[in-house]
Amino acid sequence: MPHDTLSKHLFHYDKQPLPWEMRVRVAYYIALALDHCNAENRKIYHDLNAYRVLFDEEGDPSLSTFGLMKNSRDGKSYSTNLAYTPPEFMRTGRVIPESVIYSYGTILLDLLSGKHIPPSHALDIIRGKSALVLMDSSLEGQYVNEDAATMIELASKCLQYEARDRPDIKFLLAAVDPLQKQKEVTSLNLMGLAKAAVVVPIMLSPLGKACERLDLTAVHDILLKTGYRDEEGADNELSFQEWTQQVQDMLNTKKFGDIAFRDKDFKNAVENYSKLVAMMPAPSATVFARRTLCYLMIGQPELALRDAMQAQVCIPEWPTAFYLQALALSKLGMEADAQDMLNDGAAFEAKRQSSWRG
Repeated sequence: MPHDTLSKHLFHYDKQPLPWEMRVRVAYYIALALDHCNAENRKIYHDLNAYRVLFDEEGDPSLSTFGLMKNSRDGKSYSTNLAYTPPEFMRTGRVIPESVIYSYGTILLDLLSGKHIPPSHALDIIRGKSALVLMDSSLEGQYVNEDAATMIELASKCLQYEARDRPDIKFLLAAVDPLQKQKEVTSLNLMGLAKAAVVVPIMLSPLGKACERLDLTAVHDILLKTGYRDEEGADNELSFQEWTQQVQDMLNTKKFGDIAFRDKDFKNAVENYSKLVAMMPAPSATVFARRTLCYLMIGQPELALRDAMQAQVCIPEWPTAFYLQALALSKLGMEADAQDMLNDGAAFEAKRQSSWRG
């Protein structure tokens, strides 16, 4: 697919943000693809996110077949304890066809806002009667409020906690289709696509360089030496002093996870860090970063990518999160997106160093 992923066009665009009409087209095409999956009795599309949406030669969006690699009856391939994980997976450890609708809702949030917004936070905004606050400011003047409100309402319906309260894909298709106002315009024209400019790499930190050359051992050494010092409000250690329940269990679980990580027992580290994430009242970017590397070490780059994304949600401008996303993307063969992430990480690192000097 020559025109990159939805993630690049939404979050890492070089020239212009994705226009409103194209975002509506993406929402429609994804719904169309999911409806086709249903018709083919592939009712579970695993781990739907902005990296799964690719643009073909004509600029039209399509779904990657990565999400169809597993048997559609296997509901166990979601990574656990992420802000974007369907609630029923958190409760039962399995996903169902309605879980795909939940994931579709997270894509709608991406399209509306132009950034990663945890569904729970988005729903709080919508309930607060200030839904248009969600909208990407770069889209100002491109849509009528009624159309935006319809899309926001659809996202809200998809993100309902109870699976039975979510709409089916045919309802979504019928609701999104009328929002398309420029069907006769080609996707290439809507997106203003031209020959991609050559990206000049910027200076990378030792971690960035290790991720660029896919040196997992070096990444492990750097994360081990860094510890938890990048956590906000922490001094080389997670802050547990305000936690009032299961304090000792959390401390022990963290200790066992850190020991396993140090000793390169990555499967055991994943197990303990997963338990820790489920116990913690607030997520830890460092734990997600460490679990990212663990997943890579045991050959699960898709789960690694989700954890690296979650680390970025925890600390939005954390260079480590961008570098680890680049590493996971490279392992998935998505080199253009990986380079974007490396450059973004380096840019945030330069910004951080500049603020320290100031």
